[in-house]
Amino acid sequence: MSYKKGPNYRNQEAIKLDDALEQMFETFNLKNKADQTSIINMWEELMGKTIASRTGKIFFKENVLYVQLTSAPLKQELVLSKDKIIKLLREQVGEKAIRDIVFR
Repeated sequence: MSYKKGPNYRNQEAIKLDDALEQMFETFNLKNKADQTSIINMWEELMGKTIASRTGKIFFKENVLYVQLTSAPLKQELVLSKDKIIKLLREQVGEKAIRDIVFR
């Protein structure tokens, strides 16, 4: 019986669970989506309670993070710090997860 390598190929060797999950994430292109979800979930932790309390809806569209804010002065402050925020988020999850941020 011969085995073919392809999308349904099963590895006959035992591997560690974290390696198996990493392979699955690569195969189904889920890593980027998981990283983006991590960014949304840790927004309060990274930005602080004050900013998080003035944050409304947060979502990703095509690797761009959209953040709705309830305070115009805070929006202006964050726009000026946008590069620093992107750098911080990339350090947490990786370079490919976020391309830009739009504050609304």
